[in-house]
Amino acid sequence: MPDDAEAAFSHMTEDGSVTMVDVGAKAPTQRTAIVRAVVEVNDNTLDLLKRRALPKGDVLTTAKIAGIMAAKRTAELIPMCHPLAISYADVRFAVQDTPPSIELEAEVRTTGQTGVEMEAMVAAQVAALTIYDMCKAVQKDIVLRDCRLVFKSGGKSGTFRAG
Repeated sequence: MPDDAEAAFSHMTEDGSVTMVDVGAKAPTQRTAIVRAVVEVNDNTLDLLKRRALPKGDVLTTAKIAGIMAAKRTAELIPMCHPLAISYADVRFAVQDTPPSIELEAEVRTTGQTGVEMEAMVAAQVAALTIYDMCKAVQKDIVLRDCRLVFKSGGKSGTFRAG
């Protein structure tokens, strides 16, 4: 355990076991998180995606729905996440010809006592995984990369913007 000079761990008790943080005394604030990720594909896959000609159907609509659903279920997947009443969730895409890729952005909002960074992270990752799943019949070496928080606001720590 840390001594008085070190910061205490928020998800660990004095005996070293894990615990969920009690956010009950925190004031609710408007919270927003935005996460970006990139899915790298080849030219053929990108062409099929743009023409909506992939064997499994409309990739980006399916990925959008999957990401939104995932944001709402984050507390079921990440053990110490609090279940949240999400007021907004969206996944947006920018298809890039050079290099062939899909840039995605997941945004989640709530008014509550804890942030939505994990919900936005899970939304972005599940949307990216859905793109992989929908495209894997024509390309196996798809790369998912650069998933990171680019913006958050609300709460005690205030606003964060990635450099």
